[in-house]
Amino acid sequence: MTPEVALQKRQQMIRDGFCVINNILTNAFLQELQDESERFLANHVQPNHTRYHGHHILVAGKDNTLVQKLLEWPAALNALEEMGFGDFPVAKGITILTKDPGAPPLYWHQDWYYWNDPISCAPWPQDIFMKYYLTDTTPENGCLKVIPRTHRKRIDLHDKLLHASKLGNVLKPGSESKEKYSVMFGDHPDQVDVCVEAGSLVMRDARLLHSARKNHTDRRRTMLLVWIRRPSTIPDYWNDEIPEPVLNRDENKDYPSTTIPNEFLT
Repeated sequence: MTPEVALQKRQQMIRDGFCVINNILTNAFLQELQDESERFLANHVQPNHTRYHGHHILVAGKDNTLVQKLLEWPAALNALEEMGFGDFPVAKGITILTKDPGAPPLYWHQDWYYWNDPISCAPWPQDIFMKYYLTDTTPENGCLKVIPRTHRKRIDLHDKLLHASKLGNVLKPGSESKEKYSVMFGDHPDQVDVCVEAGSLVMRDARLLHSARKNHTDRRRTMLLVWIRRPSTIPDYWNDEIPEPVLNRDENKDYPSTTIPNEFLT
């Protein structure tokens, strides 16, 4: 990755909340990961509560050499370093996520649990979801959908989504076809389909609103998720304005976790 491209990718992460790095896995390593993920999936019974996320299998790097190889994959670590994200520690494990044939869409949500913490309004990414796709993704097989810039900008959808305990009924089978949950599963005028080739990496800010389409095909769509988090400090590369809540943040305070955006999302 050239310095110019690395800067563009970082700027896109900051501005839009996501970016794509194509073909980050070699063909040989991609095949190894495809085979290994299928080995795990062959003996896994998907629980009902993950029907919208698909199979959800946690694998620690210490227990699997291929997983550890992915966590330490030089091309990915180099990309992070070149983008200025070298202060994100190496993760300890992955999650195997799928969209099986006929699997329903995933509802709109974000994966940030720290809205009570002033670091929530940081203009730089604090938590990044590294998504390694093992199959090509299209609107037909359940590609990722995102709404750019919603990691830092509140939109109408933020105030309509169900969170925490209220999400329980949404997880029941058939919710995607019920009118009262249409806002959770429907399209949004600002959404973008993120279609990539197998072996590519999608980086997503944890705060970004995202979902996934239904898999209308007869083939499984598989993704390996790595979640990384940096220290709650100002990045070395940052030379723009810093929000006052971040500057005044008490680093010794214990902020209760919540998935509900508050005043730190404007």
